Amino acid sequence: MPLKALKNWCYHKIMSSKNNYKLLKLLVFSGACLVGLYSLLGFTSSADSQEVQAHKKIKSQLEQRTQLAKAIGSKVRANDLPESLKIPWNGEEQAVKLNYTIDDTLQREADRLLKAYKPDYGAVFMIDAMTGEVLVMSSFQRDDADAPNLNLQATFPAASVFKVVTATAAVDKAGVSPESKIRYNGGAYTLYKKNVLSDKVTRWTNVITLKDAFARSINTAFGRLSIENLHPEDLNEYANRFMFNQEIPADFPVEMGVAYVPPGKGFEMAEVASGYNKTNRMSPVQGAMIAAAVANDGQVVIPYLVRNVTDEKGESLYEGSTLNNGTIMTKESAAKVRELMERTVLAGTSRRSFRPITKDRKFREIEMGGKTGHLTGDNPRGRTDWFVGYAQDGERKIAVAAITVNKKFWTVKSAHLGQSMFRKYFGPVVSNQPKNGRVVSSTK
Repeated sequence: MPLKALKNWCYHKIMSSKNNYKLLKLLVFSGACLVGLYSLLGFTSSADSQEVQAHKKIKSQLEQRTQLAKAIGSKVRANDLPESLKIPWNGEEQAVKLNYTIDDTLQREADRLLKAYKPDYGAVFMIDAMTGEVLVMSSFQRDDADAPNLNLQATFPAASVFKVVTATAAVDKAGVSPESKIRYNGGAYTLYKKNVLSDKVTRWTNVITLKDAFARSINTAFGRLSIENLHPEDLNEYANRFMFNQEIPADFPVEMGVAYVPPGKGFEMAEVASGYNKTNRMSPVQGAMIAAAVANDGQVVIPYLVRNVTDEKGESLYEGSTLNNGTIMTKESAAKVRELMERTVLAGTSRRSFRPITKDRKFREIEMGGKTGHLTGDNPRGRTDWFVGYAQDGERKIAVAAITVNKKFWTVKSAHLGQSMFRKYFGPVVSNQPKNGRVVSSTK
């Protein structure tokens, strides 16, 4: 019997016992002893051996990423990516050379856009949605050229981007479809207790599909969606799956995003579900990860910035690789969430920002989707404007998070920054690809 099968057998016995506490204790103890003895005597299959090796590789990658994050953390926070420096590595100080995953062409475009539009605060973060390679990490502050890297800060309200979490829970856990109807009373973009908690149907009651509620970012509809189909534990579960409330094990320092869902169904739960609160916060890094997971059929990849590290002799000390953090949703559910996100760009609140690219014949092969969010924050203080989205052509998948914070006047919409980065990434090669795809997009 393979080691994995033995562990599964022990688990089944434990879970099938309902009331016999002594039996549970005995099975746990006996199972642990058997597994230990089983491994000690060397009775392992090739599959078990491969599993052990895979775990060792992941553990090594995590440890090395932690070392790198500590070694280059201060530099990355200061928007500096040094090619060579001395760092503590495996217990000793070493002079090393670092090669990064950043795409120079895309990085220059993001820098150019932020400098041209000059928002009070702005950031663009882009990753390969399948591998986690960081392609762009651009940060801008109008009144301080030496300001720290905004991509690493989780001080921004998640706002309506949190609707991705709510929609995923509704689709994946509660079986809600994009065509499911939601009835709600009151306005589209306000959120009043009397409307959210009311299930009365009158001639003034609105009826909307989930995909249109998502595309138009209708707060009251999402409040009703959560109360009718979900529990606070569901929102907590999916928020954690999207890596809120936990450290992101990247090879650079990034603050932890926070999501709190109060117990009990009610108005506060509806506020969280619609993103209409300032408590839940996240970083642009996490925003790109959210979009990447949807594009990547529910698989979460952890971003990495350092491609490799070599010593003075050119010998390899470290090779960056893809680190998968598990599955958020089924492949079928991911396709449904993408349908929601596609709808947003074509017919939602960001259709104007994306109209130039969705009408461009050269982009017919590219599928795009996203979500925006708007809310006034206090660190930095100003009106926060999000766009998180993905674009793919079958072979390539990218995810981007763009954010701007403006104190008084808008200079650019984050959705425009997002579509500009998609255009830059796919533009030069789209015309050479077979015309067998589609163009779709989204945002709030």
